[in-house]
Amino acid sequence: MTTEPRVLGPAEWDDWYGNLELAFGGVPEAPEERALWRELAEFDRFIGVWDGERPVGTAGAFSFRLSVPGGAIVPTAGVTMVSVAATHRRRGILTSMMRRQLDDVRAWGEPLAVLTASEPVIYGRFGYGVGTYAARATIDTTRVRLTVPEGTDDVVLRQADPVKAVGACEAVYARLVPRRPGMLARQPGWEAVPLLDPAGERGGASPMQCVLAERDGEVVGFARYAIKPEWSFAGANGSVSVKDMGALDPAAEAALWRFLCSIDLTTSVRIHSRPADDAWQHLVSDIRRCEPTLRDSLHVRLVDVGAALSLRAYQAPVDVVLEVADAFCPWNEGRWRLRGGPDGATCVRTEDAADLALSVRELGAAYLGGVSLTSLAAAGRVRELRPGALFATSVAFGWAVAPWLPHGF
Repeated sequence: MTTEPRVLGPAEWDDWYGNLELAFGGVPEAPEERALWRELAEFDRFIGVWDGERPVGTAGAFSFRLSVPGGAIVPTAGVTMVSVAATHRRRGILTSMMRRQLDDVRAWGEPLAVLTASEPVIYGRFGYGVGTYAARATIDTTRVRLTVPEGTDDVVLRQADPVKAVGACEAVYARLVPRRPGMLARQPGWEAVPLLDPAGERGGASPMQCVLAERDGEVVGFARYAIKPEWSFAGANGSVSVKDMGALDPAAEAALWRFLCSIDLTTSVRIHSRPADDAWQHLVSDIRRCEPTLRDSLHVRLVDVGAALSLRAYQAPVDVVLEVADAFCPWNEGRWRLRGGPDGATCVRTEDAADLALSVRELGAAYLGGVSLTSLAAAGRVRELRPGALFATSVAFGWAVAPWLPHGF
């Protein structure tokens, strides 16, 4: 066999996807989920490695548009469906697919590549850094109370069919995308991803439900959720699982959280993936009773350092020379002068002396503003070469809101 990847043909999808399922445990996905991913797949951006007629390696890249600090929407490769057959490990298949994929992304003119990792240890060697985190929590609604802002009582909540309400929800979501780095500007077809609700994956919970928040007849927020009824000798002990939500202002957001925390016959609200700085943490009376945790979410890779750093805004003025190491994509290696601020930036090659030294992996981690360069320096992953450069650059790279990926892909 050869480890050289080639582009996937539509007729090969079932075998190719079957290998992916086998690599992730061998449990077939629900038919509707599998059908949706095939519909969204861009076959000229999906590759594989074959041993004879058998696919033994898979990888794809959706053409995304990602929000970055400053509100710009940047063309981005969404790396997905990466697998290597258990029988063909340690033969260089993953490396060959990552090599081909990043070369392709560069040729497509996309300055960023992003992914969510089944095993975070895998992708650092290919230049990906953890750029966003997702918050999880379980709010004990029997002991936690909410304090809501003025105007919350003016918001009207209306139950809605999740499918019929998708247009209203997407309109709210689209307005939120430029406000928070890391969000995906959903393209046609992708509105179906948050609606995926296979019956076999509900774990005893209800089908997806939806509530809309309205003010003066305008939809200003939404929440999609499910309820899992449970009973003990003492009575009802059900839980609410928050699948997706968005709101345009604090009052609408508080109204939605108040609703979710007060549904009859439930005693907890389970949050699976929300921004690290999400507002609910400041509404609750006792954060300890919510058991919040963080987990890595979006891994970010700068494919074109100069273009990527030029496309985002910076929290404070910055003028710094970065010495970038990137063995896997050597076109990024060398010194780059970054000049920028809140209104934009330029980043070009330079022969000037470097102020900071770091790898492209650290740039990926810091790119969306959620991971500070000072924290990476404390771990020995960024070196300050000019006194004062680290603090000033770290402040500039930060952002007012935590980056967040709203759903996987």
